Amino acid sequence: MSESKLWLKHYPEEIPATLDYSLEPVQKYLEITAKNYPEKIALHFMGKEMTFKQLYEDALSFAGYLQGTLGIKKGDRVAILLPNSPQNVIAFFGILLAGGVVVETNPLYTERELEHQMKDSGAIAIITLDILYPRVSKVMPQTDLTHIIVTCIKDFLPFPKNLVYPYIQKKQYGIVVKVKHEGHTHLLTEILKWKQKKLIQRDYNLEEDICLLQYTGGTTGLPKGVMLTHRNIIANTTANGAWLYKCKPGEEVVLGILPFFHVYGLTTVMILSIMIAAKLVLMPKFDALDTLKTIEKQRPTLFPGAPTIFIGLLNHPDLKKYDLSSINACISGSAALPQEVQEKFESITGGKLVEGYGLSEASPVTHSNFLWGERVKGSIGVPYPDTNAKVVSPETGEEMPLKEIGEIIIKGPQVMKGYWNRPEATKEVLKDGWLYTGDLGYMDENGYFYVVDRKKDMIIAGGYNIYPREIEEVLYEHPDVVEAVAAGIPDPYRGETVKAYIVLKDGSAVTADEMNKFARKYLAAYKVPRQYEFRSELPKTAVGKILRRMLVEEELQKLENESKKHA
Repeated sequence: MSESKLWLKHYPEEIPATLDYSLEPVQKYLEITAKNYPEKIALHFMGKEMTFKQLYEDALSFAGYLQGTLGIKKGDRVAILLPNSPQNVIAFFGILLAGGVVVETNPLYTERELEHQMKDSGAIAIITLDILYPRVSKVMPQTDLTHIIVTCIKDFLPFPKNLVYPYIQKKQYGIVVKVKHEGHTHLLTEILKWKQKKLIQRDYNLEEDICLLQYTGGTTGLPKGVMLTHRNIIANTTANGAWLYKCKPGEEVVLGILPFFHVYGLTTVMILSIMIAAKLVLMPKFDALDTLKTIEKQRPTLFPGAPTIFIGLLNHPDLKKYDLSSINACISGSAALPQEVQEKFESITGGKLVEGYGLSEASPVTHSNFLWGERVKGSIGVPYPDTNAKVVSPETGEEMPLKEIGEIIIKGPQVMKGYWNRPEATKEVLKDGWLYTGDLGYMDENGYFYVVDRKKDMIIAGGYNIYPREIEEVLYEHPDVVEAVAAGIPDPYRGETVKAYIVLKDGSAVTADEMNKFARKYLAAYKVPRQYEFRSELPKTAVGKILRRMLVEEELQKLENESKKHA
């Protein structure tokens, strides 16, 4: 059934079923746009702007320093540990221009999480903020890192913000880090003075050469590096552009809230903006009031986001004071988009907000509803151009009849090469070119897809993927913990939130507050459980496996009982 691609009959005539893709590596996008739109504004960051010509020149300087001074060779991994900022964009394209592989890394990571990602990726250099320098320095001896490139937020702020910011930073973080350009430490401000522009040119096999190591996780084990090739990223960015067929090159303004350390933000925000010569308005973090002010002032036309972002804006008490009418198109991902949120946001902005679907292993987008065509309530939409999808039985692997639930599998040019240094894990999810998503869903008679359940154990809270095993490993390190399990329970704002169920040693009097303080030492803030429940025992299978799903079902039953009480 899927071979006939039922969904193609619903494609607007502006979207072709098959696309033409660039034969050049990802970094070529910046070179071409800088040539065609040299004086157009590429980046806006807290009041300061940069043209495409300036951005390209800075990326070349960065690349020249990586090659000439740090000795970065083709295929060497270089990590980025930064919030959304001009430095992040410069570093991303600079690393690729030097022939390196980008390892985008979450700046919220603790030392433990950072150490794992650096060791696993084998990154030999990293660019980070001054306030994160102490954290990276502590991790460095246990990894292959030999160079730390340091930048400051103030370096790309306009006057007088650049003078005031250090005082704000000291008040907010309580530290001032002063770093010198010497030894294994390098200052970005010095690097960008580097005028060696003659780079060693690399030859690329777009199908095989890795552009990005995108770390994701699973319910068993630590996060894995998803190998995304230049072809993967080019294919997905091109498809995103085709989906947004009403957008005009050189005329759009993109709101950059989605973090670039997540491939959704990297592809649909950063790289797409460069490809279509859009002005990218960078926001280091989501704050509802700041976002409302920014939308009114900067007039973005494209707004990729996650449900929690749209919910946060709609629930802000000052929402009606701000003009959001510039927004033409929003694609929501990372979690299910409530219908009422979609309808309310569209009525306020006058633009279109649709739900899409994807995963890190697919660069990430595979499905979306049409922005300016037919939309189906509750659906994740239809597959992208050149993408095939079907629903198969988790037991037999045979294709399921229409409207029957099974595992969604995907084949297309955006599907990853595999997991970094994990051939066995790769074999589990890539079979005959098909990516087995682990997500359960079905396809209707028109080729529209629906997700009924996420991967059985993954928690999606506020758009972040959280893997219970990581949390549990930390909880088990507490000397008073006998058993622990983490689960995602419903949350009206975050979609899901993390709850930990713990069995303590006899006689222990550990409190939830004490467990919370312990967890915060080792986990990024968004992974820390919001609730703790202490039990004498946990439900288990006959072979002793803790039944996480049973605990979630108990929570759902509690919610149902509560709603009946108030009905």
